[in-house]
Amino acid sequence: MDVTGAGNSFAGSSATYDRLQELKTFDESKSGVKGLVDSGITKLPRIFIRSPEDLAGDTPISGEPTQTQFRIPVIDLKGVAGDLSDAVASVRQAAETVGFFQVVNHGIPMKLLEEVVTAARKFHELPQALKGEYYSRELMKKVKYVSNFDLYQSKYANWRDSLFCVMGPEPLDPQELPPICRDVTMEYSRQVQALGRVLFGLLSEALGLKPDHLEGMDCAKGHSILFHYYPPCPAPELTMGTTRHSDPDFLTILLQDHIGGLQVLSHNGWVNVPPVPGALVVNIGDLLQIQKCGAPCTCKPYWT
Repeated sequence: MDVTGAGNSFAGSSATYDRLQELKTFDESKSGVKGLVDSGITKLPRIFIRSPEDLAGDTPISGEPTQTQFRIPVIDLKGVAGDLSDAVASVRQAAETVGFFQVVNHGIPMKLLEEVVTAARKFHELPQALKGEYYSRELMKKVKYVSNFDLYQSKYANWRDSLFCVMGPEPLDPQELPPICRDVTMEYSRQVQALGRVLFGLLSEALGLKPDHLEGMDCAKGHSILFHYYPPCPAPELTMGTTRHSDPDFLTILLQDHIGGLQVLSHNGWVNVPPVPGALVVNIGDLLQIQKCGAPCTCKPYWT
C-alpha cells in the first residue's frame, strides 16, 4: 500500500499513483484503520489525505463553548410520563432551531451505557483474524464490520471503522452478533427502542399531533446500531474521522464516549457538543425534517 507522506502527497506522483489499487489493497485487508495503526504506520496512506482547500472548508470552532456561543439544549426526561408540557416545549424549540438536543434521565442505566462503550471498543480491538470474519460490503447483510461504507464512492476515506447491526424491523438473531458484544447489544437495543418511542411521542406532540402519530407512521419500526471506532492517527491534521453530513433517517440517538469530538453546524457556525455523563445526543434526521417542512434543515453533525 502506498503510504505517501504529508510532504509530497499532492505533488509529482499523480501520474503514477493508482488510487483504486490502494483502495482495494486497504479494503481486501479487512483490517480497517485499526489494522493500519497496528501495523505501525508513521505516514498516512494517500486515500485518507485531504486537500488543504477541503480541510480549510471544514475548519470547526476550537475550544469549549463560551457564554456567547450556542449550546445545544439539554432536556430532562425525568417525570415525562406525567406532565409532558415542559418536555414537549423544549423538544419543539430544539427541533426548530438546531435539530439536536441532549437527553438526561432517559431511563437507560449508566452502567449499561458504560458497558456499550466498552463492548464497542473490545470488538474493534479484537485480533484481525476474529474481527475480519464480519468484514463485508454486502448491502443486505444484517451484521457487518467495515471501514468507510462509501469507500469507493467518496473523494477521501475517513479515519474510522464501524460495526453495523440491523436490529429491526425484523428481529435480529442474536447469534449473528459477535460474541464479545452480543448480550450488551441486545439489551441496549431493547432499551434504546423504548426511549425512541418516548421521543417520537414528544416529537408528535411538538408538531401538534397525537402522541402516537409518528410511531403510527412506522417511524420507529426500523432500527440499527452502529459502533464507530476512531483509533489514534499518525497525522490527524491531514484527515478526518468523518465529513460533514446529515443523517438520512428519522432519528439518531448517539452515545458519546468521554473523549467527545462531535460538533454541530448551527446558524452560528460549528459548535462543540461536550459529552455529558449519562446523556444521549438526539439528532432529528432528514426523513423527519422532510415530514415536518418538506426539506432538511441546515444543521449537520461534525466529528473531528
